This record gives sequence, C-alpha cells and structure tokens, in this order.
Amino acid sequence: MLKQKSSEYRGFRNPGIRMKEELLPQLGQLYGSRIPTLIPAIHAFDKAHIVMLVEEGLITGEVGSALLKGLRKMESEGIVEARTRVGGGLHSGEQYLIRLLGEDIGGRMHVARSSGDLSSVSMNITQREKLRRLMRAVNGLRRTLIGLAREHTDTILPGYSFGQQAQPMTLAHLWLSWAATLGRDFERLHGAYTRVNHSPAGAAIMVGSEFPVNRDRTAELLGFDDVHENCADAILELTNDDSLEVPAAVSILYHSLAKWADDLIQWSTIEYDFVEVPERYCITSSIMMQKKNVIGPAEVKGASAEALAGYVAAYHGLKGTTGMPVNERYVACEMLWKVSDSAVRDLGWFADLLPQLKINKAHMREQSWIHWATVTDLAGALVTKRDLPWRTAHQVVAIMVRLCEERGLGPADVTPGLLDEAAMLYHEQPAGLDQQDITAALDPARFIAARTLRGGPAKQESLRQAAVFEKALDAHEQIVSGIDARLAAAAHNLEQAIDAIVTRGA
Repeated sequence: MLKQKSSEYRGFRNPGIRMKEELLPQLGQLYGSRIPTLIPAIHAFDKAHIVMLVEEGLITGEVGSALLKGLRKMESEGIVEARTRVGGGLHSGEQYLIRLLGEDIGGRMHVARSSGDLSSVSMNITQREKLRRLMRAVNGLRRTLIGLAREHTDTILPGYSFGQQAQPMTLAHLWLSWAATLGRDFERLHGAYTRVNHSPAGAAIMVGSEFPVNRDRTAELLGFDDVHENCADAILELTNDDSLEVPAAVSILYHSLAKWADDLIQWSTIEYDFVEVPERYCITSSIMMQKKNVIGPAEVKGASAEALAGYVAAYHGLKGTTGMPVNERYVACEMLWKVSDSAVRDLGWFADLLPQLKINKAHMREQSWIHWATVTDLAGALVTKRDLPWRTAHQVVAIMVRLCEERGLGPADVTPGLLDEAAMLYHEQPAGLDQQDITAALDPARFIAARTLRGGPAKQESLRQAAVFEKALDAHEQIVSGIDARLAAAAHNLEQAIDAIVTRGA
C-alpha cells in the first residue's frame, strides 16, 4: 500500500506517487528555507479557508472543528516551530493535521485550494504587513522633520547645486523638503498597499475550482479589502506586477534616504563642520586614531544599494512567459522582506539621529554668504532700485564677483565704488547703489526673510508649510490607524468564527 502512515506523513510529493525519486535534499532545504517568513500568513489562510469550507458546507462541522482545534494546538506549540518540524513548506498545516488527525480528517482541508493561491495569499499578506510597517515608519520620520522645521526657521545654511554653493536656505526649508518627499513616499507605499490587499484566495492555480467556494468570505476573514476579479490575475505565477511595485516603491524611498545620509556625512566633515553626529552612530579607525567615522548613515547608503538590487532581482526574476516564473518570486520576495525591514530600521535611525545633531549654526550662517551665495539679490537691487534689466544687472554683478576674486576680496568688502567699476566695464554707466543697499542685499538673514512666496524659506512661510504638511500627515496617520483597525477586526472575526465552529463541533 502506497498510502503513508499518518503519524509519519511526509506530504503529497512522497516518492512512489507521481515521482519515483526522492527530491534532492539540497533542493528541498532550499525551497523550505524560503517559507518561514510566510508562515504567519499561511497559518491565517489555513484557518480562514477551513472556516469558509465549513460555512459553505464543503466539509462537515465536525471535521472543521477537529481541523481548527488542531491548528490551535499548533499555536500552543508555536506555529513556526511546529510547521518547521513537520516540514511541507506551504502545506505544513495539512502535513501537521494529517499527522495529528489522520488523512481522513487532515486530508480534507486542501479542497478547492492550490499551492498557487496559498503562495499568493501568503505573499500578499506578508507584503501588506511590510508596507504597513513602512508607512508607520515614514510617518514617524515626517513628524520628526516637521517638528524640527519649526525649531530651525532661523538656522541658515548654504544650498548647493552642481556641488557648488548656490543660495542660502534654512534647515527648516531643507527639512520640509524632506518631509514633502516622504509624503510622496507614503502615497506610493499606500497605493501599493491598496493593490496588494486584494485576495487571491479561491483562485487555486488560475481558474478557481469546481467547488462552490466563497471567495469574499475568505477575503473578509483575512482582512483583504476585496478579491481579485480574475482568477488568473490573482496568482503571482501568472501576474506579478505587485511584486514589482512594492520593491520599486521601497527603492525610491531608499534613494532619498541615501541622499540624506550623504548630506549628513558631508556636513560632519572637518571641511564642512556644519553638524556633529552623535558618537553612537560613529566608529573609529584601527590605525587612524583621530578618526570619527559616521557609520550609521553609511549603512543607510549600503542598504539603498541592496534596495535597488532587490528591485532589479524582482524585475528580471519575474520575467518570462505567463506561468513561467515560479520559484523566482520567492527569491525576489526574500530580498524584499530584508530590504523592507532595513528601511523601517533606517527611518527610525533618522528620526532618532536628526534631533540629536549638534548644529554649528554660526558657522553655517557664515558659510551661507561668504562665497557669494546672496549676490542674486544684489542684482535684484539693481533691478528694483535702478530699473536695470535683469540680464544687465546679472552681468554687472558677475563682473564684480570676478574682480573681487581676482583681488582676494569677499562680500563684506564690496563697496559702491567696486560695483560702479563693474558697471562701467559692462555698459559704461555707474551702478548707483549706496553702501546700505549693498549691505542689505548681501545679508543672508534678509535674503531668507524676503522669500515669502509660497514654498519659500521665510519663517512665516516655513511655518505655513509645516502646518500644511502636518495636516496631510494627520490624514495619512489616520489611514494607517484605519488599516490597523480593519486588520485587527478581521483577525478577531476569524477567531470568533473558529470559536463558533469548535463549540458546535465539540
């Protein structure tokens, strides 16, 4: 007899049934190693599927009660430990229950189901959990940045383009730009969540089943917002764009985190000396004892490379004719799980690190104008006070900067005579500004205060932006709270449904 002894059941792939040979152990270990992260989701699906089968009359209440009691026994043992012990990968629940209850009971749980929807459901549940944690972490850093922005509306620093000083801004202005970026990251992550949180349950491998399953009920018990309308679209082996969208969103998030990490590393150098990074984010050298290497942000940069690698791996791994990529999706998702966890960690690091930075405000302010970053407003003064065309004013001031650099002079050395000299060289007419006009035009604090336009760095405008971003953040935090509440309610309803079946079958 080829039927296995229940207490020693090793799964439906046992040699002597379809295959004559045992699976190569290395392959079995490799396949099994990719399952543990999915186990909580697989377990939830097992329970919801059994409840649905009982409610739809596809298995008896007595059988369903025995199966569900068996899964609760597994929970008392620890689901990861128990499922790993019995093996079976995606089918570890069935393997456990057949060993516990025999095939006549345990063998009934898989009706109308396939490895296809088992893997797709468990991956979607795991992806949505990663996204949920990411959304919370993104919102946490946004709230930190908005709070810091309100404290640093007068902290002036140079802005850069082409790696050169461009124009002064404030830390508030810069950090609000980071908050704005994270707002878009949240929307990308939430958009991915809404598309991931559709249930493939009941789709089996591509066309569903002849058994009259209730796909909506299973989706409801698992906290999905809806079901995939098309069974082929539901299965990741056939349609896997959500397994590309999630790593894409995470890699975009990491692109910004890595850029900001570079900023912090650069600002902390002796040459910049804008900030001092707390030592808990730093290490020293084994040979250069004077070194204070900023290692925390450097780790962020490394993780960003892994995030991009994860997206590339998913993109290439999931290519192929319809139904061809199967095990490749596990490889892609393995990288996604790791990168998502790293992103939650790094968002938390930023939220902890930024308020603890020691900021050299006086030095940053000085650097914001001594290399000519405010001279656009000197040209502006020629436009407003002398009615010069912008291009004429631009050329005059450019000549003046060149003359000063040739003579070793800085912005504090600019006089009306020097500006007149530049104007005469350009169009043989004096500039006509007095010292007060020149000094005011080059002052970085006035430069900031004058930019009251929407989106500018002036204090009141920065505070207005902070309020706008905080309002959006409040709404986004409510979205995550709503998701948390809906998933908690679904989990509660699933346990209640199990209680009802177990009680009736007792």
